[in-house]
Amino acid sequence: MSEVRQFTIGVDDDGIRLDRWFQRNLPEANFNIVSRWARTGQLRLDGARAQPGDRVATGQVLRVPPADSAPKTSSPRPVRPKSNLSADQIEFAQSLVIHRDSAALVINKPPGLATQGGTGTTEHVDGLLDALTFEAEGRPKLVHRLDKDTSGALLVARSSRAAAHFAKAFSSRTARKVYWAVVVGVPDIHDGMIELPIGKQPGSGGEKMHVDEKEGSPARTRYRVIDRVGNRAAWVELQPYTGRTHQLRVHLAAIGHPIVGDGKYGGREAFLTGTISRKMHLHARRIRVDLPDGGQVDVKADLPPHFADTLIDLGFDLADGDKLVLDEVKFSETPEGKRRLIANKAKAARKERKGERRARGTK
Repeated sequence: MSEVRQFTIGVDDDGIRLDRWFQRNLPEANFNIVSRWARTGQLRLDGARAQPGDRVATGQVLRVPPADSAPKTSSPRPVRPKSNLSADQIEFAQSLVIHRDSAALVINKPPGLATQGGTGTTEHVDGLLDALTFEAEGRPKLVHRLDKDTSGALLVARSSRAAAHFAKAFSSRTARKVYWAVVVGVPDIHDGMIELPIGKQPGSGGEKMHVDEKEGSPARTRYRVIDRVGNRAAWVELQPYTGRTHQLRVHLAAIGHPIVGDGKYGGREAFLTGTISRKMHLHARRIRVDLPDGGQVDVKADLPPHFADTLIDLGFDLADGDKLVLDEVKFSETPEGKRRLIANKAKAARKERKGERRARGTK
């Protein structure tokens, strides 16, 4: 690979340091290489020189030198050691896989399993990825996340190239995700769009989000009521048009219908009486995304037992959930698409002015 590479920062990498982005997405470029690229001006974010400590934002375009620009060493690069996973952990991780192709895996993440590690979190999907290499040479890479207590479809890239492609798909909103939730009460409008900006709640250390009309980031969620049980609860389909942290949970709580089991945002009102489980009732039911070399992943993840039991207890028919047609959104209509359209027009105008100056110079 001898050409300059470009990557679009995905939603799930929003706000992280640039050196951390490389650790996640291009681990072959170690800190020394990234620092050298930065010192020599070869590393750029939206055209401006970048440093390893800079924070990146969703939609920014990162320019990276060719892969063969990394310094050669006399000894081969050491093979990354495998994690010390037990046979039970390997069997468990592989049992989660519901789709597998040359570019991607999709797992059905159970509730209670974190996507990545953190303070006090030792068991997570990221720690199980060494069990999912199968015939591929490299370790799979996370390209988006689900909350610990949210279950369902989680896509994992099987190469750096695939990871860059999927990150772009998620940031541009061409990848589509459908969630199911059971909420307390029934929304007055059965088919609507929630458009409320979201920001970090002060005093929570960034662990909790809230609706912030002044400084929050734009957030949009399409929701549709699949069925209801009187005024007690509703089964809803959710399609996020943006990817803010805890977006679905914040939005539903904000309109007065918290997700059942979500005490963090719904408080005591988020729990139903009787036999209904107190676990979170939010499930990533479906994911659809184009593959790097053509074709498409379109996968549905089965419900965890507690969610399925709740639907049955409330008298809902499981077959009704997949009857709604998935929204079709043109890339040009998304915020990222509009930004790129403006940028491309500006770029074309600059080229045209440059050509005019050259033409005048030849007369």
